[in-house]
Amino acid sequence: MENIKIIAKNPTAYHNYNIEDTLEAGIVLYGTEIKSIRNGKVNLKDSYAIIKHGELYIMGMHISPYEFGNIFNKNPLRDKKLLVHKKEINKLIGLVKQKGYSLVPIKIYFKGNFIKLELGIGKGKKLYDKRQDIAKKDAQRQIAINLKNSIR
Repeated sequence: MENIKIIAKNPTAYHNYNIEDTLEAGIVLYGTEIKSIRNGKVNLKDSYAIIKHGELYIMGMHISPYEFGNIFNKNPLRDKKLLVHKKEINKLIGLVKQKGYSLVPIKIYFKGNFIKLELGIGKGKKLYDKRQDIAKKDAQRQIAINLKNSIR
């Protein structure tokens, strides 16, 4: 088992999408970006992945500039290339174009010494789906509270 340390999660990924499959990808980063990520200065909230020119990119992932990086800091919202096999990109192209799936970043983490991104492949939820999920969670929470109180 590899040493995995989660750096950041996308809080809205499972709320806004029905994630059906996940994919692990590497990210092309520069030195100051890596130092900033090690300090936990990354945000996945409004990010998404797209395929352009046969390559996979993540858009909108905010990596805060490194405090001691001066001229070597990059644009915090620049498009970052994701490293996946060509076969997987071709599979994703088919899913996104034909079935209407979206590529949503779920979490970013260290796997050993490498920074990896977990991408979710899923469809967007409708408003009533979100309401059903919230009602289901509330019911589960209420059942857990009632069970805990009945044991006492």
